[in-house]
Amino acid sequence: MIPSFVFRSQSLWGNRAFSAALKGLRTSWTRQPGLPTTARFIHVECPPIIPTLTTSYAHGTSSMSLLHDTVAEALLKTVERWPDREAMVFVEDGVRKTFAQFQQDVDQAAAGLLALGLKKGDRLGMWGPNTYEWVLFQFATAKAGIILVSVNPAYQLQEVEFALRKVGCKAIVCPAQFKTQKYCDMLRKICPEIESSTPGDIKSARLPELRSVIVLDSRQPGMFHFDDVMQAGGSQHMQQLQDLQRKICFDDPINIQFTSGTTGTPKGATLSHHNIINNAYFVGNRVGYNWRPHTRVCVPVPLYHCFGSVGGGIVMAVHGVTLVFPSAGYSGKANLAAMESERCTFIYGTPTMYVDMASQLDLSKYDLSSVVAGIMAGSPCPPELVRKVVSLMGIKGITIAYGTTENSPVTFLASPMDNIQRKSETVGYITDHLEAKIVNPTTGEIVPLGMKGEIMIRGYCVMLEYWADQNKTEESITKDGWYKTGDIGSMDPYSYLKIDGRSKDMIIRGGENIYPAEIEQFLHTHPKVMEAQVVGVEDVRMGEEVCACIKLVDGQECTAEEIKAYCKGQISHFKIPRYILFVTSYPLTVTGKIQKHKLREEAEKQLQLKGEK
Repeated sequence: MIPSFVFRSQSLWGNRAFSAALKGLRTSWTRQPGLPTTARFIHVECPPIIPTLTTSYAHGTSSMSLLHDTVAEALLKTVERWPDREAMVFVEDGVRKTFAQFQQDVDQAAAGLLALGLKKGDRLGMWGPNTYEWVLFQFATAKAGIILVSVNPAYQLQEVEFALRKVGCKAIVCPAQFKTQKYCDMLRKICPEIESSTPGDIKSARLPELRSVIVLDSRQPGMFHFDDVMQAGGSQHMQQLQDLQRKICFDDPINIQFTSGTTGTPKGATLSHHNIINNAYFVGNRVGYNWRPHTRVCVPVPLYHCFGSVGGGIVMAVHGVTLVFPSAGYSGKANLAAMESERCTFIYGTPTMYVDMASQLDLSKYDLSSVVAGIMAGSPCPPELVRKVVSLMGIKGITIAYGTTENSPVTFLASPMDNIQRKSETVGYITDHLEAKIVNPTTGEIVPLGMKGEIMIRGYCVMLEYWADQNKTEESITKDGWYKTGDIGSMDPYSYLKIDGRSKDMIIRGGENIYPAEIEQFLHTHPKVMEAQVVGVEDVRMGEEVCACIKLVDGQECTAEEIKAYCKGQISHFKIPRYILFVTSYPLTVTGKIQKHKLREEAEKQLQLKGEK
């Protein structure tokens, strides 16, 4: 009886809050008849009900103030409030930690890092899959004022050398290996000096600032073991740690996240405490973490990415939710099993992860009744997929989030209270204290409502800079503080945003601008199509032609002619794919994003449109 009472209570609370907010909104509008149209705003503490926008500019006003906590302060408040609540569960590794236990480990690890000689402002690289130590070092570095560098666990030799050198990492933490990734071997190849070094005193020609390598799971020559760090801090280092708390400011950089580098070398988006604490706070409020009791979030997304580190770790610290990590590396079956065994109430994932979970042949055997809501983000989310997650997995409160690493990351997010059309066909409405505008990419002018243009964001969430790259920073952030996302979208009078793709993914076919996301969303409505990705391929006459790479539902057969016939009369003739390829997989990043540049290359090669690049 208790669970049903709890959820009836929360529903009542939600309705009361919604009614009160509704009343407040009505009052504010009826009492200000002279308010000029251009001054109207979007109040975002509940889904907007008044179509106040007259042009593609939105300002998310809110009565909830921005937080001024550092990461360490946010965690401490939650520890004091819920010391015995589970903070994290790592199912595969059998690790469970309460908030009090986690705080103790964080203090010990932070003191240990200071004992190793790391100082405020130094950079520490975290390189590995989803393990307890990843989250531990995320908070230990924050407490010691050290900047955590999130290193893609799939990086190979050249990529990791570039990343560590770019930001000047003084230390790096990694397992000896994970699956086929031999981390320590790669580091020895970059820095052969390690083996003859004393731990903590590495002097490398290729990585001149690197001093320490901390290995999580074994002892290696010239490297520290994780236990060494946990035992290194004495009382003087604990005192040093306490003294540091007065010097750490919420505007200090705390995390460097490398962008994917699909258009060149990766750039280090540098985020502050203020960026990520507030993003976690307002995202959590939007999805109801501030009123849902005992939220348990299943986190299959990688920690090295903003979705995992901010939506996971920082949200845990700010809202006191419990994080459940099904496995170190992604596994659809492990996700479903963890949701059932740990009675998760919430789930995160990229569209590809949801496709994978929804298409598991034994999906019906898992009891997912505890899962009431979730967030889908990381790449374009087809409306049909959202509907499938609702119908097949029963997750009625699924919402889509939109953002970028440079925006800490979420800027638009649907409400669980939104109807299915808004939840599936838009990425939600503007979040608290942010401004967004849609502009003509050529002129920079704000476009009329409903028109497509480049999405630009301004507010607390905009990164500090690209680390040590002033030119790229100035290219992406205007003098008046607007971040240029490079994404194409359109806005309605309530500020709900539709994404039409990346400006660089746009296909120009004989002078017609075609946005792949639009065609992909249509193709997902075909009953035989599990997933569709659309790319532009080279064409002598048209410049580019539309190519659809389609993954079919298991057991289905289909022809290119059948797909084209389905499109005819439903989408404009120039959007109908000239080429249709049936595929079994897509080239993916570690975060589950489709690598469209690689997909294009593979399609051109298969279609013999040009030689191998």
